Order: sequence, then structure tokens, then C-alpha cells
Amino acid sequence: MPAPSAPPWSDGFRFAFGTLTVFPVRVTRWDRDAARGGMLAAPLAGVAVGGCAALPGVLLLALGGGPLLAAVASVAVPAALTRGLHLDGLADTADGLGSGKPAEDALRIMKRSDIGPFGVITLLLVLLAQVAAVARAYDDSWARGAVTVVVAAAAARLALTLAARAGVPAARPEGLGAAVAGTVPVPGAVLAAAVVTAAAAAAGALLGPVGAVRAAAGVVLALAAAELLLRHCVRRFGGVTGDVFGGLAETAATVCAVVLALGR
Repeated sequence: MPAPSAPPWSDGFRFAFGTLTVFPVRVTRWDRDAARGGMLAAPLAGVAVGGCAALPGVLLLALGGGPLLAAVASVAVPAALTRGLHLDGLADTADGLGSGKPAEDALRIMKRSDIGPFGVITLLLVLLAQVAAVARAYDDSWARGAVTVVVAAAAARLALTLAARAGVPAARPEGLGAAVAGTVPVPGAVLAAAVVTAAAAAAGALLGPVGAVRAAAGVVLALAAAELLLRHCVRRFGGVTGDVFGGLAETAATVCAVVLALGR
């Protein structure tokens, strides 16, 4: 008898974890259906990455390492678990936007292997903001720091789900951006946003009512910032690329972490 085929949802999970993380998951399908499932499952990959990032932070805090060292560890882990692809995409997107050149030339700049001044400055400021925000959260309590790290990671991948919605074109005919662009139906993207926001609020509620509101606001504002960047990139480049997706993820993660670090 032939081996039973994998259920459809399995292909989506494999796509999400196989393309967005370094977890040993083999992508068995690379078609539009698998890409749709993968982008819808992207926030789950974010939760897994965020959970792995929170562990060393909490451990270092418990060992007396202090909030700053814990924050550095929690920011470094997502970079390692994504091979730095999102950070690289952020830098390339910054170089493309900062060049001020027409779309074709800007896309050519983004494909280069080197990083220009706009990319370096953007990377530096974003990483500093992430470390500062997470350190502030850890300084309040280990639980708040962990919630901040996990919710920010989920919000970052949720931004990818929304960016892959129908109606958002690809800037190039090849690459990851083209593979996932326009695959997610708008109702599915909206439902994913609602589920992740509600889950973030539930996680924040562990810290009290204010924590629930802050976590939900963090996700909403993160998505708003990512949406502004997305629209600007579509206007400048004619669509999305893999680099743009990376830039959206890091933008959403940073804004979410900053919001969750505010207040007492």
C-alpha cells in the first residue's frame, strides 16, 4: 500500500517553519497552496522563536546576569534562529529606500551582498531599540520580559501574513517574495490578526489588566507600522520582495517590543 499523504495543514506548517526558521523541518511542497498555509502559520513559527529567545533571557536573569545581558541574549536568539535573514532584509530594504533611485535600480541595490550606510545605520538603531525595550521589560520582571519577547516575535511573523495578502504584488517574478505574494485571502489575514491579537492580550493578562491592553496595543501598533512600510515599499519598488518581508518583520518586532516596554 502507498504511504498516506500528509494532511494539507502539515504542508503549511512545514513551509512556515522550514522557510522562516532554522528548525530542522523539510519543506515538501513549494506551491501556492503550501505558501498560503505557511504564511497563515507564520505567527506560530514566531511563537516558537520567541519562546526559544525568552529562555536564555530568563535564565540569565535568574543567574544574576541583569536585564541588559538578558535582553542581549533574547534579541540574539531570533537572529540566530532565522540565520539573520530578517535583519539582512531590513538592511537591504533600507539601502533600497535610502538610495532614492527608480524601482529597478533600487531593487538591484537590494540584491547586492554588501550593506550600505543606510542599512548599517538602520540595523544599529533597530537592534539598540530592541535591546533597550526588552531590557526595560526584564527590569520590571522576568515574566514581563518573556511576554514581551514572545509577543514581539509573533507580531513580527503576523506582519508577514498580512503582507502576503491578496492584492499585494511581488516586485520580482522570482524569489521568496514572489512565492508568497498574494497567497493569503484577505479574510484569512484578518482572522489571523484577530487571533494573534487576542492571544497576545491573553498572555499580557498574566501580568494584569494593563498588561493585556498593552500587549494587544503592541500587536496593533506593530501591524500599523509594518503596513505603512509595506505601502511605501509597494509604491517605491512596485511590490514586495523577500528583503521587504524581512524589513516588515523587524519593524513589527521593534515597535511591539517598545510598546510592551512602556509604562509600569
